[in-house]
Amino acid sequence: MPIYKRITVDKDTTALIWKIEESLESLEEGVELTDYCRERYDGMKSQIHKKGFMSIRHLLKEFGYSDFDLDYDTKGKPHLNDGHKISITHSFEFTAVIVSTKKVGIDIEKQRDKIKLIAPKFTPIEEYEALGDTGDLIRKLTIVWGAKESLYKLYGKKGLLFLHDIFVNDFEISSQKTTARVTSNNEITFYNLNFLEFENFTCVYAIAND
Repeated sequence: MPIYKRITVDKDTTALIWKIEESLESLEEGVELTDYCRERYDGMKSQIHKKGFMSIRHLLKEFGYSDFDLDYDTKGKPHLNDGHKISITHSFEFTAVIVSTKKVGIDIEKQRDKIKLIAPKFTPIEEYEALGDTGDLIRKLTIVWGAKESLYKLYGKKGLLFLHDIFVNDFEISSQKTTARVTSNNEITFYNLNFLEFENFTCVYAIAND
């Protein structure tokens, strides 16, 4: 099974990335789903989404879990029944799962030109004018988008506004890390983020400070 990358963040936090190369039939082998997830799976029209869903169940196995160890709250956020924190992501042929004793969020995004069109909706684009219309601009905007997505997942509450409530501090792409803050109900919380790039994809994961 193609575990693409294993990231040991610390003794309590591990992320696994999967590259989907198998047939759907192969991915379905040996996977049992809860009634809730079976209904979700059977309702999926896209084979890409089905493959992503099943590959995530294989990633769960790598952590020693099954679909029956996973519950979803009313907002769609996944929870493990042993109290560990989990976050899940899927983009095209890549999926990832991160598990920790701390609150975590993970996101994978494909680096695409259209990020420049939607950027004003999630970040002040003028902050990146110095990069010009370059590949570095696409890379940096994708990191910022992934950072905000991962923080949104970590936070687990609807209503957060990417543009106004989540601020990602500036960073060098080569550093592969940054920090951010989330403002909600007049409370400010700080987070650490790390990111990596591979095959024109960007993965960002956020971890709550102790």
